[in-house]
Amino acid sequence: MSVEAYGPSSQTLTFLDTEESVLLGADTQGSEYDFTDFTLPSQTQTQGQTQSQLDNQVNGPAVVLQNGDDPVVKTSQLLAELNFEEDEEDAYYTKDLPLHACCYCGIHDPACVVYCNTSKKWFCNGRGNTSGSHIVNHLVRAKSKEVTLHKDGPLGETVLECYNCGCRNVFLLGFIPAKADSVVVLLCRQPCASQSSLKDINWDSSQWQPLIQDRCFLSWLVKIPSEQEQLRARQITAQQINKLEELWKENPAAALEDLEKPGVDEEPQHVLLRYEDAYQYQNIFGPLVKLEADYDKKLKESQTQENITVRWDLGLNKKRIAYFTLPKTDSDMRLMQGDEICLRYKGDLPPPWKGIGHVIKVPDNYGDEIAIELRSSAGAPVEIPQNFQVDFVWKSTSFDRMQSALKTFAVDETSVSGYIYHKLLGHEVEDVVIKCQLPKRFTAQGLPDLNHSQVYAVKTVLQRPLSLIQGPPGTGKTVTSATIVYHLARQGTG
Repeated sequence: MSVEAYGPSSQTLTFLDTEESVLLGADTQGSEYDFTDFTLPSQTQTQGQTQSQLDNQVNGPAVVLQNGDDPVVKTSQLLAELNFEEDEEDAYYTKDLPLHACCYCGIHDPACVVYCNTSKKWFCNGRGNTSGSHIVNHLVRAKSKEVTLHKDGPLGETVLECYNCGCRNVFLLGFIPAKADSVVVLLCRQPCASQSSLKDINWDSSQWQPLIQDRCFLSWLVKIPSEQEQLRARQITAQQINKLEELWKENPAAALEDLEKPGVDEEPQHVLLRYEDAYQYQNIFGPLVKLEADYDKKLKESQTQENITVRWDLGLNKKRIAYFTLPKTDSDMRLMQGDEICLRYKGDLPPPWKGIGHVIKVPDNYGDEIAIELRSSAGAPVEIPQNFQVDFVWKSTSFDRMQSALKTFAVDETSVSGYIYHKLLGHEVEDVVIKCQLPKRFTAQGLPDLNHSQVYAVKTVLQRPLSLIQGPPGTGKTVTSATIVYHLARQGTG
């Protein structure tokens, strides 16, 4: 059908593929609304306007560019003249803080802070981003127990201690409201709060409550900072607190900013469930062994004890034995038989003397004395019992063996069996059962009788190429291990 069939006015329709950018810029406004005057007002037009009108029209500094001016240079000059004022909240913890400000977050309200008598630092009773208050966090990590309130706080400069016995361990302290007066009495949990003699006084021991609840000091004792104060304070995470506490052990004057120094914030790689090869295994466990060795060395060398009283004796092998008692500490160090100790005479009587010996007795149920057998008795001041110093000698033997084993494991795949190699790397391997002649009686000669779980452990270990025995102290792991060695030795000679 032709176009003329639709009438004389009909026209041919043509469809074009128009680009989107053309459509977006299409003219959709009628011509009567067009604006054609794009000229700036002349000076005569603006002379009639008031200054306030001009100020309302201009919201910023006017930039007048003369002929030859570089707009980039002109803008840089204007930016240099601008004065930026620091926000009040940002300046809260960057300004000079008083000495009693919290070493974690900077809060310094005297009613909210507590002084640690051991570390000589102040901490607040606010939680911040941690699960417990900052003062409780520090006391736990620094293994401190004694605190003092601020002199400008509601209760004044007060050392928290038991009213009855003077105990200052805040983790044992609590309070009992007096029946007659509107006062409270601080008492330790044991033994003062449980003494029957309290029944004769106007205190009800059943009302005893601890000073620390939900990892915070009670709010009537130490005020808890408001939520607004804690938001304005310096934000610190639990991970940063841990690193800062470790840094304080070496540098008590360290601050949070010191964590940003190179090398301070570096962490070893995390252990994995599976390793690609023995090299990756060594690269991860090697630094961990070194960290443990450094910590153990620092711990041993920091345990020097002075003013020790020594009791001298002569062993059956004609070697001198020194007996002494060390004061109890909260240290993690454990003394074992075979450890080396250096004994020094620090008194005024000449000559100076130093002797090294190994531990032959550790504190037990029969006494707290420690005995060391001296390598050499030459010059030992056996007539002098006082003014001695005890130094712990650190030995790296066990850590050197671990590093050597890791190196051998990495460079020599045949150093262990294929089963143990892939088992240590976390690879999936089929369980292996060793065919062996099990003993009729599992208890070894000269060792205590085994219980059912110990017998099962011995039976299982004898039939497996790799086993792990673990359990709480006193469950018989040593006896079980000695029994296994006994049966393995008999199988090797049989």
